Amino acid sequence: MPTEWTINGRFLSQTLTGVQRYAREILMAMDEQLSGSQMLRQRVKVELLLPPDAKAPPLRSIRVKTVGPLTGHAWEQLILPIHARGGLISLCNTGPVLKSRQVVCVHDLNTRMFPQSYSRAFRLLYRVMTPLLVGRVAQVVTVSRFSASLMETYGLRPRKAIAVIPNGHEHTTRWTPEHTVATASACGPDTIVLLGSNAPHKNVGLILGMADQLAEEGFRVALVGSCDPRVFANSSQRALPSNVMTLGRLSDDALAALLQNSLCLAFPSFVEGFGLPPLEAMSLGCPVVTSDRTSLPEVCGPAALYSDPEDPDAWMACFRRLRREEGLRRSLIAAGREQALRFSWKASALDYLELMAAMDSASVMARPAVPAKVA
Repeated sequence: MPTEWTINGRFLSQTLTGVQRYAREILMAMDEQLSGSQMLRQRVKVELLLPPDAKAPPLRSIRVKTVGPLTGHAWEQLILPIHARGGLISLCNTGPVLKSRQVVCVHDLNTRMFPQSYSRAFRLLYRVMTPLLVGRVAQVVTVSRFSASLMETYGLRPRKAIAVIPNGHEHTTRWTPEHTVATASACGPDTIVLLGSNAPHKNVGLILGMADQLAEEGFRVALVGSCDPRVFANSSQRALPSNVMTLGRLSDDALAALLQNSLCLAFPSFVEGFGLPPLEAMSLGCPVVTSDRTSLPEVCGPAALYSDPEDPDAWMACFRRLRREEGLRRSLIAAGREQALRFSWKASALDYLELMAAMDSASVMARPAVPAKVA
């Protein structure tokens, strides 16, 4: 008889960022694995529970159920544990603290490492919730060896008690590169793609602060995302130089076209639990220049150029090399595609399914034997 597990579907009511992308891709890959394997279906039965403001993607083997009436944290803490049957999988940092038979994926500890990137209320919430969850739940998962070691460093959980189940790359194979008018104008062999966010730990100000120097050498910057460039404009000027093109939020297809037709992706973050954008860029055949800190060397391996996120001269040297050394660019594209294949949603979904089955087996084995009835 299959064991029962519930997936916390609150993430399907949230804006799609890297964390929500992880949960969505794990969900769909898990459904695909269950659909293709009768043996897995015999071992594990999975249900997805949603708050009223969420909508699930099409699924074949995972049953979907909406339960209410609340939303947000209130739904997660008060409604979800009432309806969750068997074990619970929470894939996006949070989960109901009263549900101990739970697998929680904690992606990072950025609120501790870079508190200035977050509001006081947000920091306080995670400062309280993360230790409670990590200390109570049956299994903690994270997305990189770096994040696992960090949890041990902060005294939240021993490293050996944390499973590492990383992001995958296959979602980029569903993207169809297609330019918009803006991306077609912005791309080119001298264009550096920068994913924008005003969060200080993303460190986009490093590259934007180099805009004048980049312009002198013929480089352009394509700024993608929700970053407000006025935050980083020099106090002596009203706007950033004309070589910085602000593209706003792009569809996946437009981003793919931009990356494939530009010099490189620049990713100067101070801290990342995983760092999905470099993996996406490598999968798409775009060279990556990235920070040499936290999880990024683990994700990019030998397939990227690395720079100190506090040294603009080092970044400039990498950009010059990429433009000057065509052989280097070709080798990074090839190495990047190979490196991306090391990270698979299919493999990660199977890791979750095996973890769930193993936990159930362990709990059955640990259960005391029932004494035989005396006739």
